[in-house]
Amino acid sequence: MNIEILREYVKVKHEGQKRKQGTPYYLHPFAVADILKEKGFNEDYQAAGLLHDTLEDTNATKEEIMKLSSKEILDTVILLTKEKGYNMQDYYNRIINNDMAKMVKLADRYHNLTESTMTNILFKKKYINETKKWYLKMAEGTCFEEDINQALEKLIKSL
Repeated sequence: MNIEILREYVKVKHEGQKRKQGTPYYLHPFAVADILKEKGFNEDYQAAGLLHDTLEDTNATKEEIMKLSSKEILDTVILLTKEKGYNMQDYYNRIINNDMAKMVKLADRYHNLTESTMTNILFKKKYINETKKWYLKMAEGTCFEEDINQALEKLIKSL
């Protein structure tokens, strides 16, 4: 597995997509992978961070992801993929029992929180409530607990 090849794959798959603040979407999975690297997670976690939105938001296939990575990474990406009409409790339960999925989701939430200060007030309120309800508990006792709490406080202050 080659992280640089995965970065190029993610960039191509998310081509033309934009974040709410107008930046190229692929910068988000790049940031999630970089956060995981900074926290000391290995390349498998970083790869899952890069790929975490590909099945949900692009035309990527499970076969492509498997060819580029591993079964463990593919399984993690599948766990992190929200199906249409998903149930948040079921989604949470899937993630909480898989360490790689949990750490990728926490890095994802942390990055999204830091960028949510640039969104409208309704989105901020929704994101704050969702973070309080689901992600503070998930982050307890992890290397993301302090980061997520600080980013959440900053977002609350931006209201």
